[in-house]
Amino acid sequence: MIRVFLLRLVKFRTKLYVMAKNILEVRNLTKAYGHKKVVKGISFEVKKGEIFGILGPNGAGKTTTLEMIEALRPIDDGTAVIDGIDVSKEPYRIRNIIGVQPQTPGFQDKTKLHELIRMFAAAYGRKVEPKTFLDQVNLGEKTNSYVEELSGGQKQRFSIVAALVHEPKVFFLDEPTTGLDPQARRNLWDLIKEVRDRGISVILTTHYMDEAEILCDRIAIMDKGEIIALDTPKRLIKDLLGRGFKKAQHVEQANLEDVFIDLTGKELRA
Repeated sequence: MIRVFLLRLVKFRTKLYVMAKNILEVRNLTKAYGHKKVVKGISFEVKKGEIFGILGPNGAGKTTTLEMIEALRPIDDGTAVIDGIDVSKEPYRIRNIIGVQPQTPGFQDKTKLHELIRMFAAAYGRKVEPKTFLDQVNLGEKTNSYVEELSGGQKQRFSIVAALVHEPKVFFLDEPTTGLDPQARRNLWDLIKEVRDRGISVILTTHYMDEAEILCDRIAIMDKGEIIALDTPKRLIKDLLGRGFKKAQHVEQANLEDVFIDLTGKELRA
């Protein structure tokens, strides 16, 4: 009897551990506009402390999916649960545990960076030291600057730190490096990895395949509102090669962006 009890206890603890590994669980998530379904009953999980990418062509349903999970857009059918909290039932609790960096972040004009950081923190009932946060993204010297005075890469880094002032458990980024120069892009990759290393799960969309391959632990590929593939980048590539795929062009160990970075340096520019 004791042995049976211990075996059951081990199985129970193992089950709890497996369940605890998922920070996000999406089941049959659906969204329609009129008679047109733009997200068609998709399901996936995101593990704690991983970078999860959602890829797909324009109109695939990526942004709509993110907005439903972020409690920014109503869910028509299915469920999304973040850290045990149902998004549809408790949207305000969800907003307290997630950070969001949209495609085109907007900030109040004529407000200094340190003022914006304090304002965002106050919205979550927190008091922070702005320069401490700004130093994390190499913007400590810009604490008294206005957002409109920042470069594109600096604005992206500021939008990331502004979304992290309340220490969220999940961080959403929608095409974070669009329009950035190579230095800013690569440095933003490093910043995203640092966010992940702090134990924050990262969910991002991107149109850059090299970006997804370098950053993401796992990838879901969407098309026409459906997930058509989900795995690690290496396994997805291996499966493609296993189906007999061959490239006509030889793949070099470096590309033109690597040349550009090598010649001009990786350091951030003002």
